[in-house]
Amino acid sequence: MTTTLPPSPPPTMGRTAVGALGLLALSTGALESVVSPTIPLLERELDLSQSESALLSIVLLITGALITPLAGKFGDRYGGKKVLIRLMAVVAVGGTVSALAPNLPVLLLGQVLQGAMVGALPLSFIVVRKHLPAGESKVAIGVVSGLFVGGGMVGMLSAGPVADALSRHWMFALPTLAVAGATLLVNRLMPSDPPGRSHGTRIDWPGLLLLSGTLVTLMLVLALAPEAASQPLALGALLLILAALVTAWIRVERRATAPMIDLRMLARPAIWKACVLTFVICLGTSTAVFLVPQLLDERGDGYGFGASATEIGFILLPGAIAATLAGPLGGIGDRRFGSRAVVNFGVVTMAASLLALAAVHSEIWHVAVAKALIALANGLCVTAMMTSTATAVDESDTGIASSLILTSRVLGYAVGGQLGGALLTAATPSGSETAAESAYVTGFVLAGVVTSLALFVTRTMRKGVSS
Repeated sequence: MTTTLPPSPPPTMGRTAVGALGLLALSTGALESVVSPTIPLLERELDLSQSESALLSIVLLITGALITPLAGKFGDRYGGKKVLIRLMAVVAVGGTVSALAPNLPVLLLGQVLQGAMVGALPLSFIVVRKHLPAGESKVAIGVVSGLFVGGGMVGMLSAGPVADALSRHWMFALPTLAVAGATLLVNRLMPSDPPGRSHGTRIDWPGLLLLSGTLVTLMLVLALAPEAASQPLALGALLLILAALVTAWIRVERRATAPMIDLRMLARPAIWKACVLTFVICLGTSTAVFLVPQLLDERGDGYGFGASATEIGFILLPGAIAATLAGPLGGIGDRRFGSRAVVNFGVVTMAASLLALAAVHSEIWHVAVAKALIALANGLCVTAMMTSTATAVDESDTGIASSLILTSRVLGYAVGGQLGGALLTAATPSGSETAAESAYVTGFVLAGVVTSLALFVTRTMRKGVSS
């Protein structure tokens, strides 16, 4: 008589392996954040228009939105560690391309490859949960998440000094070297995890390709909008292509057995409201994220501060700290007051900050305080939206609902960033590098007004997190 032995438990992770994951999160966070405070410097060195620099500031996020659902599925199919290591190899290649880039097209290619880093955190969490008990895994996830945010602060503060002291190439090269080193440590110290049960899950490749084409075409439309008068045929052709891609994507996602984004879920009130709110809030945030560094760098007559890349990083630091605090504060507020109260507070705070910044921006502290409040409001709202969405669907649908929120977030950031770039491009006279002050005022006012419209949606939300 033969007996079947129970499967042996997976090897557990030691503190050194968790530390290696933390170093990887720290280095990827730093690499992700170097562009934002140095956009004006990149515009001068690469001779970019504001629309082109706006595209540069969001292309990494767009790639990440497309990569993240794939990374999760591949992690279940082949093992989290295996996919994580390969993903980080792509990120290291992207950072190297960005560091060596002589022009915008090559730099955009590097940023596209770097966008794979967005899938690193979910994969890290998958591996941690497989190898650690529930209590320890929560601590490890908190450490990794915190170090990723901390890495963002490191990148924001160090990018300017490194670019000023060495060159723009080194602000990409140094964190890329850190990513490569941390990846080698993770590969050596982290135990391998077996594939999950979803080995047969199909990948929605047609939906992914059509969504990629839709987002890229949308960016081109927004970038070309300021020049519509001189290139009406090109803009019209892009709009037709965009409409065709959207139509084809909707048809494919409706018919797919395992769609990347389940559009049928949008019919649920809790989901479409969360998507609308996320889009509007992220539009306001990204408009400020793009315009504020430009305003700090501006050297206009009676406006702007002529700040260096190093100074811009320090001025933006309070906003990074506020964004870090927003997550736990949003969770506490959600439990105590309900998601609707948190979102209402965030929307009012953001709209008021944007409109105040449009009216008063003559001192650096005006800009720093407004940017910090906008970052805080964004974090509060997104936390509440993710919480309310996660509790409004069945556990098995959490990933699908989260992907809808992620797509809305990407679209909001993309439209807001390109809106800011289009306004500055249209308001910069030919042969000049200085945009009119009215462009900044218009951008902040538009973002504030659009953000305030979210209050019409929040009125219909339930007070608690469950819908």
